[in-house]
Amino acid sequence: MGVTVVHGATVVTMDPARRVIPDGAVAFSDVVLEVGSARDVLAAHPDAQVVDCRGSIVVPGFVNTHSHLFQTLLKGLGDDRVLSDWFTSMTGPSAVELTVEDVYAGALHGCAEALTTGTTTLLDFMYVHPRPGLGAAVVQAMDDSGIRGVMARGYMTAGADVGVPDPLIQSLDTALADAAQLIEEHNRPGSRVTVGLAPCMSWSVDLPTLTETRALADATGALVTMHLSESPFDVEESIRRFGSRDVPLAAETGLLGPDLLAAHCVQVDPTDIGLLADSDTRVSHNPCSNLYLGSGFAPVPAMQRAGITVGLASDGPASSSNHSMLQAMKFAALLHKGVHRDPEVMTAEKALEMATIDGARAVGMADSIGSLEVGKRADLVVLDATNLCVTPLHAAVSALVYSHRGDEVSRVYVDGRLVVEGGTLTTVPEADVRTRSAAAARGLADRAGTSRFATRPWRSMV
Repeated sequence: MGVTVVHGATVVTMDPARRVIPDGAVAFSDVVLEVGSARDVLAAHPDAQVVDCRGSIVVPGFVNTHSHLFQTLLKGLGDDRVLSDWFTSMTGPSAVELTVEDVYAGALHGCAEALTTGTTTLLDFMYVHPRPGLGAAVVQAMDDSGIRGVMARGYMTAGADVGVPDPLIQSLDTALADAAQLIEEHNRPGSRVTVGLAPCMSWSVDLPTLTETRALADATGALVTMHLSESPFDVEESIRRFGSRDVPLAAETGLLGPDLLAAHCVQVDPTDIGLLADSDTRVSHNPCSNLYLGSGFAPVPAMQRAGITVGLASDGPASSSNHSMLQAMKFAALLHKGVHRDPEVMTAEKALEMATIDGARAVGMADSIGSLEVGKRADLVVLDATNLCVTPLHAAVSALVYSHRGDEVSRVYVDGRLVVEGGTLTTVPEADVRTRSAAAARGLADRAGTSRFATRPWRSMV
């Protein structure tokens, strides 16, 4: 691969010194070769392909630490419902009807949406498997789109008594055998798309599911992720089923640790925070989804003060409506300022860290992504900073978090490969992606009987 230099932009490096370089440049092949002033980098690489990025901001690609790509097909069907009702009335029945084509179409659309809004790494928590081959369909979509991805092979082994549809409940042996096979196929040095493990949530698993997940993770080195304390229902059900809250349950079964990414953690208490911190468990913060479902807000500042690594995420589009990490950054910053009545409790700089280097730490990839540093993978994003929403531009980081909408993304590179140019995906035709996902979404809603949620009566007040 030849050398490319993007130059003339404000480069927000996210390196340990948090350098912001006006009139900066980045030289890269599949890895970053040099970051510095445009004059110095251009002089050092006279034979490079040169891309003039004046009037732009260059950042490391965003890291989305939690999503459900199949939910791309369910946008707008679950409005105004708490998590348990949202799952039992809409998401669960829809998931039962998923086909391999549905999952591929939804995942490809979700990856395209993520890339064109600046996300270069995405963790998909794929927890529904009513028929074989769905995890492989996600992996294929990630590979075809050009994104860096983790397909966390999820499973539900219990929960019929609280509304988990029978076709979504798998035997533990079946789930782990499929997960182990996928891990063997894809988790190799240099793989852009890898596979993790994802026991779903406390009310959809049993104790052997957690202990056997830990054993397989230890044996394979695979990342583990699980929904923890997302809603009051999660905590209440864990106490009813197991006699303890779900974070202590994860501790007791050996699941906590630096290779566990705990999604949400909205309802954690001080004891839970202590357990997460002591075990170096990482957390995925999903502000848009938590607000959409009325689940509450995670005590992120308290977790960060305790030393917990907290990454940022969109969550699935059935509860966040899109994959925009720029939107997630703004919500994360504003939410915590508001609920704490403290404008300094969450800064724009910290929100950007959560979307980049902290997200990279959360998924165990901080040595290779999350910042623009020599030797790291060449995952970077170029955003236009000349439009009316962003200008007048005083501070690049503030603009990224508070002013950018997402459609300003002009170029995206993953492993040095140009996957978005002029705001348009280069790897697969966007029109085909939209046509395919629209057809899959209509067919799925008709089969599942969830199309009725799209034509509900008008409700101004509840």
